[in-house]
Amino acid sequence: MRSLILAISFIATAAPASAQAPKRGNEDLKTYCSGDAVTFCSGKDPDSPEMDACFKANMSKISENCRRAITAYKGGGGK
Repeated sequence: MRSLILAISFIATAAPASAQAPKRGNEDLKTYCSGDAVTFCSGKDPDSPEMDACFKANMSKISENCRRAITAYKGGGGK
């Protein structure tokens, strides 16, 4: 779960996408979960345990599309 949450939240970093490649995740997570990361976990370092805890604590509040992307990501072995 940790790597999944971090993958979702990489969008919150300050560097442009071209300057910083995501360490984890996929395009679906970026597309469907970046808004949830900003809404519920803004200001947290995407590579931190705090971000993991934030997503876990807010899992029931995140959008349906994000939950589906998470389920698909986990079902694919994190790829």
